[in-house]
Amino acid sequence: MSYDFYMPVRIIGGEHVVQAQAQRLRDLGQSCLIVTGGSGARQSGALNEMQAALDSVCVRHAVFDRIEQNPKTETCRQAGQAARDCGAEFMIGIGGGSALDASKAVALFAAHPDMEADDVYKMQFTAEPLPTVGVGTTAGTGSEISGVSVLTDTRGVKHSIKGEKVYFKLVLADWRYTASCPFSVTASTALDAFMHAAEGWLGPKCGEVAATFAAACLPKIWRELKRMHQTRELPGDEQRRLLYHASLDAGFTLNQCGTLFPHQAGYILTEHYGVPHGRACAAFFGELFRRAEQYEPARAASLLSLLNDDREQILTVIDELADCHGLPIDPAVVAQQVKRWQTAPANFRCTPGGFTAADAEKSLLSL
Repeated sequence: MSYDFYMPVRIIGGEHVVQAQAQRLRDLGQSCLIVTGGSGARQSGALNEMQAALDSVCVRHAVFDRIEQNPKTETCRQAGQAARDCGAEFMIGIGGGSALDASKAVALFAAHPDMEADDVYKMQFTAEPLPTVGVGTTAGTGSEISGVSVLTDTRGVKHSIKGEKVYFKLVLADWRYTASCPFSVTASTALDAFMHAAEGWLGPKCGEVAATFAAACLPKIWRELKRMHQTRELPGDEQRRLLYHASLDAGFTLNQCGTLFPHQAGYILTEHYGVPHGRACAAFFGELFRRAEQYEPARAASLLSLLNDDREQILTVIDELADCHGLPIDPAVVAQQVKRWQTAPANFRCTPGGFTAADAEKSLLSL
């Protein structure tokens, strides 16, 4: 048996973990920049608790709260300048996937004052990024765990940067910060976590270690998705706790296995039709699963066994929560956008049976 497992992130979880680990923050430096979006970090209570923890150990801090959904490279470049202006020695990202992904990029921009916005994709760095701490406020993105940051370039197109320099130094994981998420965000991020684990499970890179994480989280996430679909009610505290920690397990699977075609195809729905990322990816789960049944039947059957539910119900619940039918899909837009995939990316090649730009175009037009 052979495998390759790399996971450099220190993750410390528990209620009130930010205050409990304040000295670890002080050990990173005397000044930091906190990177957030407009409201989620405040509404969750995470920002206030982080500022109190930093004050308790005499760490100076400034806040950059202009990170948008689907963070732009230019915004991250501006935040990097803000980090230099305040003399930050480390970064803290607080929020959902957008703020967490952005903070990883900001750490790179802060260390490279001459780097233009889209230069970050070249992954040609001459200095180490600032050490970065992640505090998640949603249950699903996997950004806490992965060495990936998904950014929107200056043309409005989403790409990812990835590698050893894109991991957090430290993650402080407290499920309580997810409790302020409304139903729409809770459902979409849970779908994202489900897709991370399901795509990993159905792909060729799912070795023993990754399968262990996927098997631990998929039944939990599925049960909560099914419950939300049936009741349209928010999770209670215990459900929130389970869902958050399951999303971290899904992040481990994502980091080891990568994704398959739904994540790439989903970018089009997000870029042009404003569909939140988790829903955009889940819109293609049905097609992915049917391809797996055709080309990897043992893996497809094992996923059904793991979820322990009826095939049609699983497909229906995921499809209806994704809610992407009836979008005003413009064939001309799709034809233009799929040109980026003429050379099939890795997650197309890893999709059961293979996947092409023509397949992606057909999938998008069938919504």
